[in-house]
Amino acid sequence: MIRQKSNLEVKVGIFVFIGVIILTIVVFSIGGKNFFRVGYNIKVIFNFANGLEVGAPVRVAGVSVGEVKDIVIKSDPDNASTKVEAVAWLERNVKVQSDSKAYINTLGLLGEKYIEIMPGVNYKSILSENDVLEGYDPTSMEKVTEKALDVLKKIDTATEYANRILERVEKGEGTIGKLFTDDGLYRQLEDLVQDIKRHPWKLLIKTKEKEPSKDSKEKEDKKKGDTY
Repeated sequence: MIRQKSNLEVKVGIFVFIGVIILTIVVFSIGGKNFFRVGYNIKVIFNFANGLEVGAPVRVAGVSVGEVKDIVIKSDPDNASTKVEAVAWLERNVKVQSDSKAYINTLGLLGEKYIEIMPGVNYKSILSENDVLEGYDPTSMEKVTEKALDVLKKIDTATEYANRILERVEKGEGTIGKLFTDDGLYRQLEDLVQDIKRHPWKLLIKTKEKEPSKDSKEKEDKKKGDTY
């Protein structure tokens, strides 16, 4: 009896253990994790991480092929600089050239940050385990805001200048202002347009240059003689 009970407990224990393993695999599979995937790690160096977090996707040529496993801040006393090292796990069949370019992009306008790797052209040099790839730093939102404020200031200045011009036009100041406010100038312009419509051939007449008079010609010749 005791032996049968012991065998039953062993069978139940094995059944529960197998069930836990299956449940764990199912849960992690739903969450996008797969223990059976084989790959390798590369290190991507940035000066500014821009909110990149562990678990963020890693894409190569727009295809999701890995994830960020770790993010470490490293100081370099020799160069007096601080770098961000992101450890990116990639699937084994993914080949990344040493001259590839890595960026931190955003899914949507304010979505999740991820690493985007644009493949290079040097197929003779492929990154392997723990190789380093220099990343291109993203633009921070502070700089974008500063640029936007500068543009708004320039728009405000241009608007103010345009308003001053319109005020002068309304007061009849300047050539354009007189054209809009002076009825006499407007009538003269209208008469000129009507005259051209009635006699369009006038536009084809070339005004003859006035020939110099005899006296003025003699004076000019005398002046040239004195010069020589």
